[in-house]
Amino acid sequence: MPLHLLSQILLVEDSPDDAFFLQNALEESRLGNHLHLVRDGAQALAFLRRDPPFELAPRPNLVILDLNLPKIPGLEVLKAMQADGDLRRIPVVVLTTSSAEEDLLTSFQYQAAAFITKPRDLDDYENVVHRIELFWLQLTA
Repeated sequence: MPLHLLSQILLVEDSPDDAFFLQNALEESRLGNHLHLVRDGAQALAFLRRDPPFELAPRPNLVILDLNLPKIPGLEVLKAMQADGDLRRIPVVVLTTSSAEEDLLTSFQYQAAAFITKPRDLDDYENVVHRIELFWLQLTA
């Protein structure tokens, strides 16, 4: 699938600042066609499963998932996606403040396609989005 056809991204991010900077960087990239934002793990699973209030939610082509989420942690979201035959096909980029090796290994155990540590400098969000674009190009090539 060519990059320009990627149309639905689910961003799962509880930090308003991180969500704002990611949304801006994604809008300026070739990835930001249709961005959907949810703020916790429970909303993420409801969106993905099209449970209320997300009955009309589109199926995302890519999920960008924080690990440190309220209600249901990101690793549990990833585990639930892996256990679901339809959801396991959606590529997930873990984007987190964690640099713990255990989080990295567990993310890949649950089939995360990529693991990226959030930048400390807000200006570096464009670089993060560029890395996600490169990942997507390799995935769809």
